[in-house]
Amino acid sequence: MNGRDAYEKELRALQDRLLLMQRAYARHGCKAMLALEGWDAAGKGGLIRRIAWALDPRHLRVWPIGAPSEEERGAHWLRRFWCKVPGAGEIAIFDRSWYGRVLVERVEGYATKEEWTRAYDEIVLWEQTLAFEGYRILKLFIDITPDTQLERFRERLETPEKRWKLTAEDLRNRGKWSAYEEAYREMLKRTSIPEAPWKVIDGNDKKSARLEGLKAILDHLCEGVELEAPPVPPEVAAFLEDAAKGKSGGNPKNRDRG
Repeated sequence: MNGRDAYEKELRALQDRLLLMQRAYARHGCKAMLALEGWDAAGKGGLIRRIAWALDPRHLRVWPIGAPSEEERGAHWLRRFWCKVPGAGEIAIFDRSWYGRVLVERVEGYATKEEWTRAYDEIVLWEQTLAFEGYRILKLFIDITPDTQLERFRERLETPEKRWKLTAEDLRNRGKWSAYEEAYREMLKRTSIPEAPWKVIDGNDKKSARLEGLKAILDHLCEGVELEAPPVPPEVAAFLEDAAKGKSGGNPKNRDRG
């Protein structure tokens, strides 16, 4: 088996287990939030696609997070994320997240130093509040080197269907690598808590990063959750057996008579 075949086989096995997990969450009313952060071109979108392709969209929400709207800027900065918290049986994935407060808003000056410094404690308290209500929270940071990023920028430029993904903002952000590196380092140090840990993924190899990300999700979100489907209730099994044999018991109306 070559490297690509081995990767595809492991990927499918992990995706199958993801689907089992999602079905268990739906049955038990569990709820989870995944936050993905990382450098531009680190591979967040590729990982999200491999997750979403495997799951039932009725119980999954993917939230791409950009700049806040005018209305959102007039409210508490966390309000727009409260509105996206999933309900029972659902999983929500955030493509970038509430951590923008201590990342882009910090580096680009959209938040004052007092605001983004205060945000670390606000984030931790918010995540703990959700965890106490039964939410499972995992945060993935996908890390790459400047050389890897530049190579992927060139690939996007040379591939017509990917060219739209390369923007002037990406290039400006690259020029502030050291400032973002410092912001990422402080974010990981101050906000990785037992209730909502950070997992750092080496994203320099896309395939390895996807597999590692899926494993991290399964390890954290499956813990203590019964994944196997419950047995069929005896009365349901009897009904289906009667129906298969063509007995009157296979007709619900007949079963209601006496």
